[in-house]
Amino acid sequence: MGEMVVSGPPQGALPGIDGETRFLYVLRHGDDNLVLAQRLGEWISRAPELEEDIALANIALDHLGQARALLTYAGELEGRGRSEDDLAMTRTERQFTNLLLCEQPNEDFAHTMARQLFIDAYQLELWERLASSNDPTLAGIAAKAWKEARYHFRHSSTWVIRLGDGTEESHHRMQRAIDELWRFTTEPFMADDVDRAAAGEGYGVDPSELEEPWLARVTPVLQEAGLVIPTDPYRRVGGRQGFHTEHLGHLLAEMQWMARTYPGLEW
Repeated sequence: MGEMVVSGPPQGALPGIDGETRFLYVLRHGDDNLVLAQRLGEWISRAPELEEDIALANIALDHLGQARALLTYAGELEGRGRSEDDLAMTRTERQFTNLLLCEQPNEDFAHTMARQLFIDAYQLELWERLASSNDPTLAGIAAKAWKEARYHFRHSSTWVIRLGDGTEESHHRMQRAIDELWRFTTEPFMADDVDRAAAGEGYGVDPSELEEPWLARVTPVLQEAGLVIPTDPYRRVGGRQGFHTEHLGHLLAEMQWMARTYPGLEW
């Protein structure tokens, strides 16, 4: 795709949805990136090569920056005085609304790259459309995130092809990762009341419209890698409603332990 043209909001236009819906909509995308940043950060000092160690750290920082911007804005929309740190460090597992795909463990490098390919392709479509939101703050966050997502997708797709079309062992691991994570790729495109309300007012995006272009991005990568798209009909959903896999609790325990052990701690 070529360079994206970001159209500004119509003069005088304001989102017509209520503040609670706007808060919940921004919060879920902040949660996606916060959890993903934590997962990617686990690779620091453990990646298979130094260059990749640095690359994953930088991608994690991109997602963390997106999370900070979104959670800060969510706190403003909520109007209860909660900061980005409050939203990140004091909520429980059931209060997080991230996609289940984001919280899946790294397991091995192939699993990480498969997870990233699926998420990167999704976020490319998401951010491009959100950059035309009639909320200028959300549109600005999305426009910056879209530029970062372009690199993220190039990085993950390159590795999926490299591993899938590599040795017998790397191909086996990559196919296994695709097979195990495919069940989580339906949830990003399932619209609920929050999505429908946000999309209906031009504030957000109807996620169901992203599935076809997402598949158009992912399919050629898997084909070039010599990988088979799974046909398993089983799907896992529930993250947007706070129903998570067992992995999120462990992730939050590690991420939040200092803030919970020393409430009010300042650097």
